[in-house]
Amino acid sequence: MLDLTFFLVAGPAVFFAGVSKAGFGSGAAFAAASILALVVEPGLALGVMLPLLMLIDVSSLRPYWRKWSAPDARLLILGALPGIALGAALYRVASPDLFRLLIGGVSVAFVVWQISLARGWLRLRRLRLSDRAGLGLGGVVGFTTFVSHAGGPPAAVFLLTRGLTKTQFQATTVLVFWALNIIKFVPYAVLGMFTAQTFTANLALAPFALLGTWAGVRAHHLVSERVFFGLTYVLLSITGAKLIWDGLT
Repeated sequence: MLDLTFFLVAGPAVFFAGVSKAGFGSGAAFAAASILALVVEPGLALGVMLPLLMLIDVSSLRPYWRKWSAPDARLLILGALPGIALGAALYRVASPDLFRLLIGGVSVAFVVWQISLARGWLRLRRLRLSDRAGLGLGGVVGFTTFVSHAGGPPAAVFLLTRGLTKTQFQATTVLVFWALNIIKFVPYAVLGMFTAQTFTANLALAPFALLGTWAGVRAHHLVSERVFFGLTYVLLSITGAKLIWDGLT
């Protein structure tokens, strides 16, 4: 139910998503969906977030226009199509508890993945993944972005090995998820994930999305990624564990 508690939780979460998508490679933007899934049914949380993510995408395109790596973006987008189809098929037969488990599991896995990079257990820049690997990881991007708006981490696994600059990496993620969120809109609509409630929520939360985008573009050049993602890890660990608990119990 879209009550005062929902908006008190959703406003900061959507602002956080805008900062992440516009300034830090989109990797943590799905924290907003994870947080919303704590207070509403997961399908409603996904339906609320998609139009807001699309608004953030459009607002982020201009600052990074043509600074992306078009060949890498093309690989991820093409590879993502079957992953999106699989996510749509699963949504038709899955219970809300399964989606709580999926969203929670992806949240915790993201934290583990980032810690592994920080500790040196994974060193993605040592090799350059092939185009075929890009298509394969694109499939993972498509599935995870459909079921939890969490395509950022698998996209980063590929892009971090391609020798991109910080701004090229950011611009490529903006382009990829701008395209994929447009593609996702149709199956989301067919599956009934947009309602009068989600429309009301979108209108109320749009200013938070735009403000977060503005802050993210500026933070891209000013704020330490370590500080930003440190907060992300704490949020995702807590929300992911809670969603897994709720899905199991």
